[in-house]
Amino acid sequence: MKFKNTINSLLLALLLILVSMAGCSQQTPSANSAPLKVRFILDYLPNTNHTGVYIARDLGYFAEEGLEVEIIQPTEGATATLIAAGQGEFGVSYQEDVTYARTAADPLPIKAIAAILQHNTSGFASAKEKNITSPKDFAGKTYAGWGSPAEEAIIRAVMVRVGADPDTLKIVQSTGSNSIITPQSQVDLNWIYYGWTGIEAELLNVELNYLPLADLHPALDFYTPVIIAAESYLAKNEETARKFLRAVAKGFEYCISNPREASELFVKAVPEYSLDLIERSTHYLNDYYIADAPRWGEMTADRWDAYTQFMLNNQLIDKTMPAPEAFTNDYLSPAK
Repeated sequence: MKFKNTINSLLLALLLILVSMAGCSQQTPSANSAPLKVRFILDYLPNTNHTGVYIARDLGYFAEEGLEVEIIQPTEGATATLIAAGQGEFGVSYQEDVTYARTAADPLPIKAIAAILQHNTSGFASAKEKNITSPKDFAGKTYAGWGSPAEEAIIRAVMVRVGADPDTLKIVQSTGSNSIITPQSQVDLNWIYYGWTGIEAELLNVELNYLPLADLHPALDFYTPVIIAAESYLAKNEETARKFLRAVAKGFEYCISNPREASELFVKAVPEYSLDLIERSTHYLNDYYIADAPRWGEMTADRWDAYTQFMLNNQLIDKTMPAPEAFTNDYLSPAK
């Protein structure tokens, strides 16, 4: 009887061990399990604002996090609307667009979760021969714009700030508003992102006078671009959001440390661009991917509040918005 009890005890112990091992194997993902598919919607054509995402995909940083990321170029509709509608998990937008979305009569439940660049790299550009070196010189000139609701308000604000009359500036709409202004151009100035169009001008030996927005008004150093997601998606997929941003941060850190290799990888993925343009652009943006922030992607409430107040003061929105409604740093990896 004693022997039989001993055997039964051993069998019971063995059974408990096997159950425990089975439980552990169920909790630990298999190395061969299929990666989680995620869609990332760009804001426009692929460019060096997106390089870190391409790097994360092509160097396997997403795969290391168990993700398979599809990079999508939008064909219709604003990215913010597509993300809110569940047509993608993550996307590229701008602080201005997120603010509009959150303060609309029918708000879009989206949130910015990372800043791709720490400072606004856009500004007003003109051919050097046109002698436009200050917003004072905008008076009497012709500006080619793209029709953003905030565009005229920003132009008026920077002109008034230096005592110029904004009513003397002629504004025309042009699909080529982000193109290079040459001495022969019919218009005198436009609004460009220097990290792309400014670099193109350098390659063509076109000398520009460039006035960064961040230098013209303290509220205009807003975050552009940012990565967004729907609040409903974030609520149910916190860990996926952290994994995604961890891989993207690693991608942009690779750009900073290896600009030549990052540029080559980007051109391999998007071969319609020249390596010279991409490498020069990457070197320029390397100063902005992290800049003075403690980590890639981090945003501050002060910057969000300043631009929200600017938009409210200029009747671009009709109600204020607390910064935490629009952005969060909760899904970023801790600073190193």
